[in-house]
Amino acid sequence: MEEKIEKKEFHLKEEFIKQAQEISRGAELLPGGVKELAIKLQKSKESGKPIRVKLGMDPTRPDLHLGHTVVMKKLKKFQELGHQIVLLVGGATAMVGDPSGKSETRPALTKEQVEENAKTYFEQMSKVLDTSKAEVVNNADWLHKMNLIDLLKLASNVTVAQMMTRDDFAKRYAEGKPIAIHEFFYPLMQAYDSVAIDADIELGGTDQRFNVLLGREIQSAYGKPTPQMVMLLPLIEGTDGLVKMSKTYPEHCISLTDSAKDMYGKLMSIPDTLIIKYFSLLTDISDEELKNIEERLKTENPRDIKMQLAYTITNEYHSDEETKKAQDEFVNVVQNKGIPEDIETHVMKQETNILDLLMELGFVASKGEAKRLIAGGGVKLNNEKVSDIALMVSVPESPVVLQSGKRKFMRLTNG
Repeated sequence: MEEKIEKKEFHLKEEFIKQAQEISRGAELLPGGVKELAIKLQKSKESGKPIRVKLGMDPTRPDLHLGHTVVMKKLKKFQELGHQIVLLVGGATAMVGDPSGKSETRPALTKEQVEENAKTYFEQMSKVLDTSKAEVVNNADWLHKMNLIDLLKLASNVTVAQMMTRDDFAKRYAEGKPIAIHEFFYPLMQAYDSVAIDADIELGGTDQRFNVLLGREIQSAYGKPTPQMVMLLPLIEGTDGLVKMSKTYPEHCISLTDSAKDMYGKLMSIPDTLIIKYFSLLTDISDEELKNIEERLKTENPRDIKMQLAYTITNEYHSDEETKKAQDEFVNVVQNKGIPEDIETHVMKQETNILDLLMELGFVASKGEAKRLIAGGGVKLNNEKVSDIALMVSVPESPVVLQSGKRKFMRLTNG
């Protein structure tokens, strides 16, 4: 009865509605949407108790990319409002491997691989938010200590039928592909993390829907009266505009460790259809500015607006000087068909197959990528397109310029 009276008399203030709208732009909030988040924000302010906002990270690869910054920027907004960010390193879950979106069992990582990959995470995250003020925890601290009874208690809260509602599990089962029992434990472990750290809100990509919603159920099962809200964020497509940005596809991925030149150039290569999405999720522009860009796209050359986007994002992770230089070089190389002034030199000692040469120079990650690049007309020798993947590149009598894609150049010499 008292609870009903409290809800009836609760007056939600406009400032917290605006805060909730700003934080949740482009996101899906469950349950209750913007209003429920606004209530949480207001009650937190009135009680003086910060909201505990959880982000779990499995250090499966050493580098972060722009796709990761979508959720990191939301964390930054919570942090600026005085709430407690909890960065959870999946020391235990990474050893299992998240099956989300996978068509086959994901290989588990060793403890040493997890620790090695985790070393660079916080340095990269500090480019977006203040990691020094974040609470950093490792789920190995509690998950590795669970005994068989603890695991059975946790597992008893979810049925096999519930697990099979996950799209990836259901699809694999229908196709006759194996599903290892340990994969069922991944979402359970992630959900229990929310119990261990007493999370009030958990952030994740849309591919994490099942996992983060399960966190609400497990919190309730372990006695939390108000289980966590969930904020789901869209996945960003890579530069091809087709598949989500991932280190699995390095040619379409924009890493936080990329140089200013590479970051700017990659951003300029995205399809025009992604301009608004990138502005909305990867920059801090206001809703009013976003609407203005949408209107400009109707009449202006998308390339000019994309240059604004590329400059804005690159400048977040690099200095003004580096960003300006990257833009100037892009204009010279791509728009004016020029060649960079400061390209490196590679001394050739012997005749080499073009695929091996591209690999040796680090222009591609695999021969498959090199073949695709050549098939698309993206490899040139002295501005002449290379079309034969069996081409043997001779030791040049005089320097020649090898170009890979729009931004990679190397001057080949004989010594």
